[in-house]
Amino acid sequence: MARDAWAYREVAVESRLDHRGRPCIGPVSGQAFSTGMRVQCSRSLLDLSVHPLGTRFLLSVRISDRQGGEPYLYAWHGDPVVVLTKARLKRFLEMYRRLRL
Repeated sequence: MARDAWAYREVAVESRLDHRGRPCIGPVSGQAFSTGMRVQCSRSLLDLSVHPLGTRFLLSVRISDRQGGEPYLYAWHGDPVVVLTKARLKRFLEMYRRLRL
């Protein structure tokens, strides 16, 4: 099955600790998605020796759920990952706010 490019959108995410104290990835606040929403992506983003906690990334994601379960964001592991600086994250969020309906 071909990947539907129209279903994907860019979302800023960050690494942080979940409620069990394990590293996880979640959306940055200021976007249309809850900061508590799960993000399924490449495990390489959780490698703390390469990307410390708090690192922000720009991912191409789509909304998904498994057989009626909780919705989550899915990023294909082969897509390029962009590490966001504070300035670039600020520009991305400002652009997003201007284009928001």
